[in-house]
Amino acid sequence: MSGAISVVMPAYRAEATIAESVASVVAQTHAEFELVIAADDGADYASVLAGAGIADPRIVHVTTGATGSGSAHARNVALGAADHRWVATLDADDRFEPRKLEKLAVALAGHPLVTTGLQVLDADDRPLRQVGCTGRTAMLDADRYKRVNLSMDSMLAWDRDAIEVAYDDALPCLVDLELILQAFGFVAASVHIGEPLHVYRKQPHSISNAAGASPIYADTKRRLISRLEAGRYRFASPAARDGFVAFLKTSLAAERSFEAARAADPDLIFEDHLEARLAGP
Repeated sequence: MSGAISVVMPAYRAEATIAESVASVVAQTHAEFELVIAADDGADYASVLAGAGIADPRIVHVTTGATGSGSAHARNVALGAADHRWVATLDADDRFEPRKLEKLAVALAGHPLVTTGLQVLDADDRPLRQVGCTGRTAMLDADRYKRVNLSMDSMLAWDRDAIEVAYDDALPCLVDLELILQAFGFVAASVHIGEPLHVYRKQPHSISNAAGASPIYADTKRRLISRLEAGRYRFASPAARDGFVAFLKTSLAAERSFEAARAADPDLIFEDHLEARLAGP
C-alpha cells in the first residue's frame, strides 16, 4: 500500500500506559498504518486495549515468547511481522502527536531516513525539555546528528527497502542510537523534522532512571566507541564516525560528573547537563 507505515511497539509490563500510547496512533491524521505490538511478558494486550475501548483492525498482536527479553528483541520480532516498507517506532509508554505519521509519510516519500523532534515529559506528564526541536525541516548530516538529537533516538523512521537494519539485542541500552549508526551506513543524512512530534516519557522504572544506570550507560558508550574506532560501521559520510566518537566521549565525561552535579541541583536532568558540554563549533 502506497504511503503505509508500520509502527512497531515493544510492550513489557505496559498495562498502565499502553492504551494512551495506542490511542495516539489510532488518532493519527494519516490513516494508512499498521501498529504491530510485540508482547515481551506474556500479557494479553488485545484484552487490555479492549478494556480501554480500543479495537482497531490495523492493530496486530505478536509475542516474543519470552518475558523481559528486551526492547531490541521485541522490536525485531515486531519488525519481522510488519507488512510495510516504511517503519516508525513507538514505546508503550510514549505517544505520537496527531500529525506525526502524516509528516513522516511526506518526508519518507523523498528520503529513506527521517527523524523528528521530541517533547520530553516526566512520568506525571510535566514538561522537562525538548530535544531536536529546531523549528524547521532540513537535511541533518550524520556528523551533526547528535549535536541536535542529543538523546532519546526512538523518534526515527526509515524505508526498509533502502536501509536494512535491525536492533542489536546484545546491548543493554542505547539500542536506538546503535540503530542510527547502522542507518547512516546507507545514507549520509536524515530529513529532520524539527517539531516535537514524538512525546517521550522519562519513567522512574526505566533503565535510564534506575539505580545504577550510569555505569550501564557508560559501559555501553565505551562499547560503541570501540566499535566506531574499529570501523564496524560503514558510514556514507567519512566525517560521521568522528562526529559520533566525539559525542560519545563528551557524553561519557558528562556521565562521570552527573551525580555530583545532580547533588547540587536535584532537578537537573542528564540532557541539560550534557548539552552544556556539547556547546561549540
